[in-house]
Amino acid sequence: MSAAIHSPASRARTKRVGIAVMLLMLMGSFIMSPVEGTAMASPGGAVQSLDEIRQAAADFVRTRLPADAARHHVEAARLDPRLQLQACAVPLETFAANAQLGARTTVGVRCARPAAWTLYVSVGVEAEMTVLVLRHALPRQAAIGPQDVEPQTRRLAGSAMTFVHELTALQGQRLKRAAPAGTVLTAELLTPDILVRRGQQVTLIAAGGSVEIRARGQALSEGGASDRVRVQNLSSRKIVEGVVQSDGIVRVDL
Repeated sequence: MSAAIHSPASRARTKRVGIAVMLLMLMGSFIMSPVEGTAMASPGGAVQSLDEIRQAAADFVRTRLPADAARHHVEAARLDPRLQLQACAVPLETFAANAQLGARTTVGVRCARPAAWTLYVSVGVEAEMTVLVLRHALPRQAAIGPQDVEPQTRRLAGSAMTFVHELTALQGQRLKRAAPAGTVLTAELLTPDILVRRGQQVTLIAAGGSVEIRARGQALSEGGASDRVRVQNLSSRKIVEGVVQSDGIVRVDL
């Protein structure tokens, strides 16, 4: 038996299978079947339409895109025309293989019967919309105002929710890193203003019902709006944890 496993014919067959898998992955999809060979159509049998598989994957992504003013372009990767799967007797099922939608999203398409098979298809997303673009270069931690940006219509890879297209979204935000002129602003590029800095004197507010107590404290950590920070009460020297409410104001629970 050992000789059969390691025979030249066996090694060649293993190599061919590996090459076939690599080709399918490079074409934007790969197949997984519970039992090897059961998903392939028999000679003369009905073959599943690859266009239907691509359409199912693209439709799955479209239904999960935000309904806004942006125009989304969705296209599933082309599948290897040599791929022949047994035709599905029931509607194709689709499911998310990625946690979030991105510029490229992997969608699983599967058939339950007569032969169970699953194909993973890469789907590209582009959004055509008005976005905010930097007029000039800005350094890290720079606040961004209306004078720093201009609206432009662009077609960009990714979902519309990735990009910033309203001036109100810039309020209380700073650049996470330096950015050159012409940079399209994204949510990932922004970070909340630091409202409380380490070592800063802050006002502690503790409220319960109609009672509100104020005290002076010193911040031991820093944070933006709604971030949790540690503060030492300057009177009691007790260290408490609270939530940044506004500039220099930290609210703690009684």
